Amino acid sequence: MRGFIVHAALNDLCASHYRLAKAFWRETLIDAAIFREWVLNVGRRDAFSALAHVICEFVTRMRAVGLADGNRCDFPQTQGELGDALGLSTVHVNRTLMELRGAGLIALKGGLLTVLNWEGLKAAGEFNPTYLHLRQQAA
Repeated sequence: MRGFIVHAALNDLCASHYRLAKAFWRETLIDAAIFREWVLNVGRRDAFSALAHVICEFVTRMRAVGLADGNRCDFPQTQGELGDALGLSTVHVNRTLMELRGAGLIALKGGLLTVLNWEGLKAAGEFNPTYLHLRQQAA
């Protein structure tokens, strides 16, 4: 289901409700920060770093909403989906996951992800969670 809001109505709403306008602006800034990180993943980071970054972001988000048990959480993404998100082939994702495992950073079995070395994974992915603007830093 899609909904469209007429710009004039949104402008009027924001003009008459400062806190709502501030919340919309904050969300826009957060979206832009996340977008910049993802552009880096696709355009500048190598596969190892990009995949480590994606895993760090995923775990951080799962922690923030209470869906991670320490360094363990469900990881339902397929290698094809990860490849699509990062502009990598499924084969390259598979090899990169093996590298992350081989480096002792993660364990991934049956859709369950365990981060074995959180600081190492963060370093590999050049991950700094501040761009997510979470109230409780889960990282």
